[in-house]
Amino acid sequence: MSASPTAPIVDLDAITARLEGYNPDALPVALAQEIMLQAVQPVQAIESVAIRGALDRILAADVLSPIDVPAHDNSAMDGYALRGADLAADGSATLRLVGTVMAGQAEAPEVAAGQCVRIMTGAMMPAGLDTVVPQELVTVGADSVQIPPGQKTGQHRRHRGEDLRAGSAALPAGKRLSPADIGLAASLGLAELPVVRRIRVAFFSSGDELRSIGEPLGKGQVYDSNRYTIHGMLQRLGADVIDMGVIPDQPEALEQAVRLASTNADAIISSGGVSVGEADFTREIMHRLGDVRFWTIAMRPGRPMAFGRIGAAWYFGLPGNPVAVMVTFYFFARLALRALAGATPQADPLVRAASTTEIRKRVGRTEYQRGCLQIDRDGRSTVTLTGSQGSGVLRSMSQANCMIVLHHDQGTVAAGDPVDCLPFEGLI
Repeated sequence: MSASPTAPIVDLDAITARLEGYNPDALPVALAQEIMLQAVQPVQAIESVAIRGALDRILAADVLSPIDVPAHDNSAMDGYALRGADLAADGSATLRLVGTVMAGQAEAPEVAAGQCVRIMTGAMMPAGLDTVVPQELVTVGADSVQIPPGQKTGQHRRHRGEDLRAGSAALPAGKRLSPADIGLAASLGLAELPVVRRIRVAFFSSGDELRSIGEPLGKGQVYDSNRYTIHGMLQRLGADVIDMGVIPDQPEALEQAVRLASTNADAIISSGGVSVGEADFTREIMHRLGDVRFWTIAMRPGRPMAFGRIGAAWYFGLPGNPVAVMVTFYFFARLALRALAGATPQADPLVRAASTTEIRKRVGRTEYQRGCLQIDRDGRSTVTLTGSQGSGVLRSMSQANCMIVLHHDQGTVAAGDPVDCLPFEGLI
């Protein structure tokens, strides 16, 4: 199964022109996210994979059930199957026990009025029987069963097609396949599933001061952590990654790297070189090679960012500071890359928690603080800052289990005030 891999070209000018309040020098977070999600189109190539290899892949088309689920009326529990008409209006009813029906039994016995059968969970309901009474409620004699009062006709019976009708959608296109989805597909007898091919993402760091692990450090030099962080984040997204290493602050080297990446990848991520004055030639090269916008986003950390298209690849220029790289990846690049991979857009679930301390905040920008989310003895959710919130303090991200999201119009938070938190579990 395949389709054309070429996505339609998107005009960024057309998108930004119709957005009220677009200002590249002070762009609100929500507006930057909206531009990306409007611009990025899913890759079109589709492949079929065995269900054992489909975990976390993006479903490319609705999966239609080939069968009714359940395939026949069956019992929802262990008990006794009978006709609802045989229940006594008041008091108990005594019915003759005429057999047992096991799960997987091909044929069910004929059961006349006034009779019942013992039945196991999932076993096919005999013709004419419509009610199951749990085994722990009845009194069983030698060849009879006494049914207590209070039972209702139709109880504990699952109808054919109750979960899924043949031909109905079992799984929607755009869904990231979970273990439960894999199990559901298996229950329908499906050996393969159609998924969007994995996106290919090339990434590199730029800066003369950066050294890779294993190289000696000279004066003023630091080890490049961003590539390893980005590599891990892309792996969590299920992307195929292309590590292009550290690119020196030389126009020729940067241009060569970007040209190569744009011919081999669906997206390019760089860290460093996008803020004003860092490497002025970066902007000139990106503008010449494609349609790239340089933004100052009203956020902290991570104000400088670039976004656009170079050839057939989307470009995400992230800041150089380690925490800013992670924040801009999760709140911008990740959203766009999920859309590129064909996933249905969905907002990340936020948890409300009481801040244990005051958090100073300026109105007019979105701030992301690292925090530890926990539940106290009274069952209340609380969150505490992880200490220094500097954009270069990567240790604070390692210690945190959530990001405290302080919204654009929000001001200083007092101790005890509720704040929104984005848990890292399932994200990082």
